[in-house]
Amino acid sequence: MSVVITGMGCVTALGWSVEEFWSALISKKSGISNIESFDASDLPVSIAGEIKNFPAQDFFGPKRARQYSKYIHYGCGAAKLALEHSGLLDSNIDKTRVAVVVGTGMGGIEVFHENVIKSHTKGPKRISPFFIPMSIPNMQSGIIAIDYGFLGPNYSISTACATGNHCIINGAMLIESKMADVVIVGGSEASINLSGLGGFCAQKALSLSTDPTSASKPFDINRNGFVAGEGAGVLVLESEEHAKKRKANILARYLGGGMSSDAHHLTAPHPEGLGAARAMSLALSSAQLNPNQIDYINAHGTSTKLGDLAEVKAIHSVFKEDSSRVKVSSTKSMIGHSLGAAAAIEAIVAVQTIRDGKIHPTDNLENQDPECDLNVVTKDAYETNVDNVLSNSFGFGGHNASIILGKY
Repeated sequence: MSVVITGMGCVTALGWSVEEFWSALISKKSGISNIESFDASDLPVSIAGEIKNFPAQDFFGPKRARQYSKYIHYGCGAAKLALEHSGLLDSNIDKTRVAVVVGTGMGGIEVFHENVIKSHTKGPKRISPFFIPMSIPNMQSGIIAIDYGFLGPNYSISTACATGNHCIINGAMLIESKMADVVIVGGSEASINLSGLGGFCAQKALSLSTDPTSASKPFDINRNGFVAGEGAGVLVLESEEHAKKRKANILARYLGGGMSSDAHHLTAPHPEGLGAARAMSLALSSAQLNPNQIDYINAHGTSTKLGDLAEVKAIHSVFKEDSSRVKVSSTKSMIGHSLGAAAAIEAIVAVQTIRDGKIHPTDNLENQDPECDLNVVTKDAYETNVDNVLSNSFGFGGHNASIILGKY
């Protein structure tokens, strides 16, 4: 069963439309800036890829907007944009055959933060009645189904930074197993708050740079941690037969995916990138492609010392002599690392790369680490024919997921 992509929507620090986001990436515009949504003066970090002034009330109305946490705002907002883009709601579809698999890494963490403080200072009776539904990670999938009457399988995946790719792979499997004709897939995150950033700071995972224009520098010898980001990416997957029947505008093909576990450490990747290499190899096998047929890799590329090096070793292991040919770039260099949303946003980047024949540059790569010896696009967007893209995502806990998208 062939799976295709017919709609996309995103909410990012570079805008909340695919066109605005993509134009900014191609122009090498950074969405990383000083934190404005809360007082971060007690933290050692002051910058992030923060969503500013998202008009939640325009998507939900003022009452519903107040009942939802930010991750739901972003995820359901991106889903609305993706569905509008797909034209699905204007078609006569069987809604029992439409599934939703949209995940998150940390869910409504700001709601946990607020209500724990409220319980401690004012007592448990002051906890919001929306505390649980605003917080739990499955709620945005539920709300998407409720809003549009989708009656097929509905669940959320939470695998840290691999969440988006796991949702995409699971969505494709639902179509391939004939359990659904259409699956709304993706991920969202809204962890830029005192607890979210405080936890990453305690872990010493974040860059402590105070310069938003140069802090996120994947593969650079001076990289010193990732920059936190937030947002959402949602895609509409369909069986090719279903898409053709309703005369949908098909954007790209889903060709295959690979998943693995490092089984190594809570937060650190396997130093040789063994799990990442397995995920890429399985994706190639699933897509029935050889490494020399991949034109571009959208790297996980977080800007951490261990993570970037492990991914480079994994790419060398899988691509061998082709690792010096295949073009590579990191979207996180311009929007930071949006955790559970990252892979879904980067899948949108992969589709745009295929459709436009342009590979966006990696920002801030001024002194490439000799150990990170990949063919990284740096100064300007690179124009070329792109038939097949591999997109990587690797999460805390050793979760690895790679997908391959192709030209339709």
